[in-house]
This record gives sequence, structure tokens and C-alpha cells, in this order.
Amino acid sequence: MFKVLISDNLALEGQRILKTDAEMDLDAREKVSPEELLKIIQEYDALIIRSATKVTKEVLEAAPRLKVIGRAGVGIDNVDVPEATRRGIIVMNTPDGNTISTAEHTFSMIMALSRNIPQADRSVKEGKWERKKFMGTELYGKVLGIVGLGRIGTELARRAQAFGMNIMAYDPFLTREKADQLNVRLATLDEIISQSDYITVHTPKNKETTGLFAKAQFAKMKPSVRLINCARGGIIKQDDLKEALKEGKIAGAALDVFDNEPPDDQELLRLENIVCTPHLGASTEEAQINVGIIIAEQIRDALKGGMIRNAVNIPSVAPELLKELSPYLELAERLGRFQGQILEGQLKRITVKYAGEVCDYPKDLISVAAVKGLLSCMLSESLNFVNARILAKERGIEIVETTSTDTQDFTSIIKVEVESDKAKREVAGTIIGKKREPYALSVFGYHTDFILRGNLLVFIHTDEPGIVGRMGTLLGDAKINIAALHMGRNELGGEAVSILNLDSEVQNELITKLAQTAKIKMIKNVKL
Repeated sequence: MFKVLISDNLALEGQRILKTDAEMDLDAREKVSPEELLKIIQEYDALIIRSATKVTKEVLEAAPRLKVIGRAGVGIDNVDVPEATRRGIIVMNTPDGNTISTAEHTFSMIMALSRNIPQADRSVKEGKWERKKFMGTELYGKVLGIVGLGRIGTELARRAQAFGMNIMAYDPFLTREKADQLNVRLATLDEIISQSDYITVHTPKNKETTGLFAKAQFAKMKPSVRLINCARGGIIKQDDLKEALKEGKIAGAALDVFDNEPPDDQELLRLENIVCTPHLGASTEEAQINVGIIIAEQIRDALKGGMIRNAVNIPSVAPELLKELSPYLELAERLGRFQGQILEGQLKRITVKYAGEVCDYPKDLISVAAVKGLLSCMLSESLNFVNARILAKERGIEIVETTSTDTQDFTSIIKVEVESDKAKREVAGTIIGKKREPYALSVFGYHTDFILRGNLLVFIHTDEPGIVGRMGTLLGDAKINIAALHMGRNELGGEAVSILNLDSEVQNELITKLAQTAKIKMIKNVKL
């Protein structure tokens, strides 16, 4: 018997799948407090959660039997995935169960915002008849800017096109050919900000997207623009949004998600030009039934040794092979993640090159790890080992694999080459030491030697005295400590690459200041 705990409310249709299976012992609860979860989690083989339950390192340490965690929904930011992975616990979600629901809610927010529906409804119920006050605007012919054209963004685009809207999209992992198929104009983020009549975000919340819309972006927008967020709180800076709404820098906003939920900024909520809902994007009967059924089936199959689906941290391979393969999966994913944060322009192709003993392992899985790492900068919440290739294909990204006998005196080497419409760049790595840690051998053709871990500052510069010193001074002034410095060059006085291991992350404002240092040709913040 496998003991399964449901700690948040789950659709009865999903519960029924587990209740009727003779090998499952289901304990379904509507709500479990953090204190109670710590006391009882040691008894269970599987845990099914929604957004309320926080699966922290402390919880995982108290769960020696736990084999799988299932999130009935997309976001897994309430699960300590790295710690679960270290403990061999499968973490899975249901990335497709609420796609239609969220797309429809987003479009409902656009409509409500355009026609002042919540404000007019409240006015009428108060006995007023203020027709002139609630003059609206048509959607026909307006420009809708979509930031993140994944499955939800694509479904939203189709609905907006039916209303005669013109669609612009910013998604660095979408090719121009695929955008043409969707009848969408591919644009830069700045073009979205300055040209759109409506802007909606459909990206996960991560280092790249936190604070994506702030004071500087609002200053570039049309005063008639309307901003919608049904993705994650924190992508839009709430204080800056409040200021922009109060001062009339933008016409309106619609929020389904907030920095803190429930939101505590009553001044923002009382503004007349904002529409708010309590995180209802996935809250339809159909979506809740879908995710309940899907996660129950996935949990059942994983516990009984069947196919592992929608795992965000572990591919579907035999346990004994996974143990041997894991270091190479980690290396490939970190090389891909490194490239994803360095990427400039629209991605066209990723080539994974193998040399040495690694060629004897399932290269298709290792390539998927590289693709997963690459795409994780924009798609981390709905991305896993199962769907990484599919999502890349949907965006028109070509995936190529090559093998070689040239190991450069190392047992195995993996190289990840990324080609965009602006550049082609390659990073190479291997596995070193008893701990089999991922180790960088070269970056963009420059020889390097550092462990692929932590906060990195990567910059290309002219090879001359003083540049790294000036960078160090600016970082020191910002109280950011340099843990290690790695440099590579191919010729004296030419170009060089420097990689700084930092004790803390560099904020965007400081990156901009560092980029203005003389002779810096490219600078990027990389977090691994």
C-alpha cells in the first residue's frame, strides 16, 4: 500500500482515481497547517498539493518515505525543487490542465478593463446611472502586446485575433517562422512597451522577469495603455504601478495576482482605474477537474512504477541508470541555463556536442536537459523533461546532436552551442572530482576553468590592464564580494572573457552601470 496525502482541496474526480485503486491508501484533507504537515509527513509516500502548502527543506527532511510530490497546477514556486531532487523525490505538475481557463480569464480581464464593467456594476447597484463616466474603448484594431507566447499566450492570441486585435509578442525562444504561422508580429520588449495598447504577461516569476515592468517601463508606455497580469505577482512592481495609475501615466491595469496574497496595499486596490480578482486564472470547474484527474493519474503511475509524466526534475529512466546519468544531466542543464541567460536575439538552433564516454549514455535525454536549461529562463513553471523538446519545436527551435572522439584529455565533454539571429556562441564542460561536479572548460571559445554554480558575472572585454580592477571597485562599492575570478583569452591584447563568482546577485541597475565601463563589449548576470 502507498500512503498518499492530499494537503489542499482537490477535485473529487481526482480523489476517486486514488480511492478506487487497491494499492493506494488516500488521506484527503482540505487544509493542512505547516505545523501539522511537519508532524505527519513522515507517514506518506506521496504528497498532492495546490498553492497553499509550502514544501520546504524542513518538510522534506521530515519525510523519509516521500517518493513523489504532485502540484495540481502549473507553478511550483512553493516547492523546494533542488532539495527534493537531491533526495531523489520526483516533483511533477500539470502544465496543461488550466491553459484554456487562464487564457479565458485574461481575456475577460481585458474586456472588463476596456468597458469599466466592475466600476459600472458597482455604480448601478448604488442607485446611480453614470453613463458618461464609464465611457469605454473598443478592442477592434488595437495592438495587444503579449510577453511570453507559450501555450496560454498562444490561446490568448487566438481569442484576441477573433476580436480583430493586432498581436505583437515578445518571446526570445520563439522563431520568426513560428510567429508567422501564428499570425503574430515578433517584437522586442521595448517595442511591446512603447507600441502596445494592451500589454499582458504570461511568463513565470524568476530572476529575469521579477520587476520586468517598473517605473522606467511605464515612462515609455502610451498614456492610453492597459496592463494585465494573470501570471505571477512581482513581475510588475506594484508600487511603481500604483504611481503610474495615480498620475495617469497609463490608463488602467487588471491584476489577478499580487506580491502578497491576499494583497495588503489598499490604496492600490481602491483606485478607479484598476480591476482586481483573487487569483482566479485557473478557477473554473473544468480546470479544477482537469488538474485533479491529471495529477492523481500521474501520482498513481509514478508510485506503481509506470510512466513518469510532467516531472520537472527527473526524466523517465530506470533508477540505476539515472544514478549514472544524473551528473551529465546536471552538466547539460547548467550549460543550457548559462546560454539562456547570455542569449541575445531570437533563438534559432541549439546544438549539443558529445565527446568521450558520455556518448555511451542516452544522449537524447542529456540533450533534453540542455534544452530544458536553455528554455528555463522564460518557461520554468511549465517546463519539464517530458515537454522540453515539444515546447522547443512549437517555437521553431531546431535541436541538433553531434558526436566526436576529441576529448581534449578529458574523459567526457559536453558542448552546448546556441545560434540566434545575432550570434553563435558555444560553452563546453565536463564532470570532475569525486563529487562529479559540473565544470566549465570554455566559454565562447575562450579557455576557462570554473564550477558551474552560484552567481556569476560574465563579461567580454578588451584584454588590457585595469578593466577587471575597475569592475571590482564598482562591485566593492555596492558591497558585493568576489569569491573567485576566472579569465580566458586567445591572444595578447585581443578580446578576453572574465567570469566572476559573486557572493550575491548583481541588480539590474548595477549591471547597467558596469556595462558603461570602458572596453566592455558584453556583460551578463548568470545564476546557476
